[in-house]
Amino acid sequence: MLSQALLRLGASAARHPWRVIAAWLIATTLAVLAATAFGGRTADSMTAPGLDSQRAAELIERAGTGQEGMTAQVVVTPLDGGATFFDHGSARTALTRLQTEVKRLPHVLGTSDPAGALDAGGGEAVSGGLVSADGRIAVVRVQYPDQSRLSAEDLDALVDLGDRLRAELPLRIEMGGNLFYAFSDPDGGASELIGLLAAAAILFLAFGSLVAAALPIGMAVFGLTIGVAAMTVLAGVTDVPTFAPVLGSMVGLGVGIDYALFVLARHREYLARGLDPHVAAGRAVATAGRPVVFAGGVVVVSILGLAVANVPFMTVGGLAVSIVVLTMVVASVTLLPAFLGAAGPRLARAGRIGRALQTRKPGRLARRDKVAGAAPAAGWRRWTGHVSRHPVLYAIGAAGLLLTATLPVLGLRVGLPDDGSMPHNRTERRAYDLVAEGFGPGTNGPLVIAADPAGDPGVLDRLVATVAGDPGIASVAPTHIDRATGIATLVVFPTTSPQDKATADTITRLRTDVLPTAIRPGPARAHVGGAAASLSDVGQRTSQRLPAFVAAVLAMSFLLLMLVFRSILVPLKAVLLNLLSIGASYGIMVAVFQWGWGGALIGLEATVPIVSFIPMFLFAILFGLSMDYEVFLLSRVREEYLRTGDNGTAIVEGVSGTARIITSAALIMVAVFLSFAVTEDPSTKMFGLGLATAIFIDATVVRMVLVPATMTLLGRTNWWLPKWLDRMLPGGSVSTDDADAPDATDAESGG
Repeated sequence: MLSQALLRLGASAARHPWRVIAAWLIATTLAVLAATAFGGRTADSMTAPGLDSQRAAELIERAGTGQEGMTAQVVVTPLDGGATFFDHGSARTALTRLQTEVKRLPHVLGTSDPAGALDAGGGEAVSGGLVSADGRIAVVRVQYPDQSRLSAEDLDALVDLGDRLRAELPLRIEMGGNLFYAFSDPDGGASELIGLLAAAAILFLAFGSLVAAALPIGMAVFGLTIGVAAMTVLAGVTDVPTFAPVLGSMVGLGVGIDYALFVLARHREYLARGLDPHVAAGRAVATAGRPVVFAGGVVVVSILGLAVANVPFMTVGGLAVSIVVLTMVVASVTLLPAFLGAAGPRLARAGRIGRALQTRKPGRLARRDKVAGAAPAAGWRRWTGHVSRHPVLYAIGAAGLLLTATLPVLGLRVGLPDDGSMPHNRTERRAYDLVAEGFGPGTNGPLVIAADPAGDPGVLDRLVATVAGDPGIASVAPTHIDRATGIATLVVFPTTSPQDKATADTITRLRTDVLPTAIRPGPARAHVGGAAASLSDVGQRTSQRLPAFVAAVLAMSFLLLMLVFRSILVPLKAVLLNLLSIGASYGIMVAVFQWGWGGALIGLEATVPIVSFIPMFLFAILFGLSMDYEVFLLSRVREEYLRTGDNGTAIVEGVSGTARIITSAALIMVAVFLSFAVTEDPSTKMFGLGLATAIFIDATVVRMVLVPATMTLLGRTNWWLPKWLDRMLPGGSVSTDDADAPDATDAESGG
């Protein structure tokens, strides 16, 4: 039985704390050593089987042109803004030296030669996008092999060369390209520290004790270190996306501290009753630890469910984040009780601030306090009673507020922010701006059309003519034909930027109208590839799979809650309210990132589409997190209902009895997530703001307004379950109360 196992595990860890802490220290050391010896660097591979862009990549790879590999671009302009490459000899010489030294870097297959093209006459240079029409901006395109043969060291070598040449040449040198996207270090180290400090402050205010505040932080640091180290080892085996460590840190810190808060709060209740510390720790793990294991398991399962999208980088990213969450769950039921045992009875003393924060116990609750701990805050009882007396008003008002916040979702546009959304202090952004200034915005996201003529000699001429005539195409570079296979590649430059919706429309039009017209019925085939096309394809696939994924997650949520609470309406209501809170967070994301509302507050310098895979990731994570609060609150409500038989009393006592813990836990999560919303990377901002918004809405509007209002309206039917269905369902409970937990004396025999 889970309760019995958790009781023995927690009590044993508390009784032998230094053994458990030493074991975690050894495990952490081994994990870090393994990451150092066998780990790899994160790398992004935005491909998926069956996509048109993937078919284009396969054709290019078969032709062996080298264009299937990674690319970088070095963008240069003279330091004196008035000079041009045509009439300034030193700038021409400097450009030649730069191109030569870049070509010598390890793994570089070749580079474009703007200076050489100018010497040959200049026409091809301008049409090929090597030198701008006014001669002030030049681009050295750097071709690398496939990503599997590269590492972050290749990016470091290019960046180091640029740093050295900036000091030696009269050129402004900026760099960008998908080599940076694939191997740049994830953003978020400072955010982790800010999140930890914010969480520590909230914990101190909640418990009024430095020791009590330090224990969840210490547990989270241990768990995060092991989880990220394991993620690094995984990166040595397969491509782990660059967002995974940041998202893992964000979610790991949030859930780790959250779970520790639940267990620690229950442990202090038991200490206040006079239980020995190791017995109190065992019972805290047996009671509060059950929803921790349940919620953590749900997070892991739902994140692993991302595999249904059939996008490899999302599957691996979900696996990496799940490792961190799973580590936090294990730490909550082993390392934390060891910390509690080592701290001893000191945790029972709240300190001066804690005593000042404690509330008086209403006389009518004195008997209940002897059974279940400290009395609910009187303010929360008054608020819940007020909502229960006006359920229609609050239900309509809160639901209307959330539905209004959800409306922007109707304008949701998925994509991937390009380098133009980065801060101006990043070289990728400055390179992006120079290229857009010199050649047009579409040059930052060229498309690569791969064609197999299959013996049709006229297909390539028709292809070039029809593609060049499309209104969304600015120019077409000279066609490259592989002699051995006959496969041709065309590099085409759209008129719009990579993240612009018009670019996605152009890609769709090329596939549905332009290419079929050029190829005509026959064996020839052509596919649109390139980074912009790959990202657009991944976005479309995740959008198509999102409804099925959401339906599966909601169905699992309904079944699990029905098993736990033996009710039809309670899980149905929970599913609908979860949809409202997550939908509202999506709407706020659209308003901030697509419409620009309040974007300056989080350092957003330009509007961007919603990253294609973020809505699915957010839903998976938020589902598990909201289940945590759902079980914690509703189990207390059901306990009161079973004890009193009165629905109104159960709602008031249950909600007010859990409100302080839920709001404290939510504040911690919101603080951690918001600390990531101010990073430079737009994707990290979206994760941070989306998670913080959803948790805030869930813990306030949903749990403290909609739950008591709707449960009051439903009355006794909240707990209705047909008898035939009740007989079919297996038993089980994840209640946070200790009414059905093993007796405290059982802990004595568990050691």
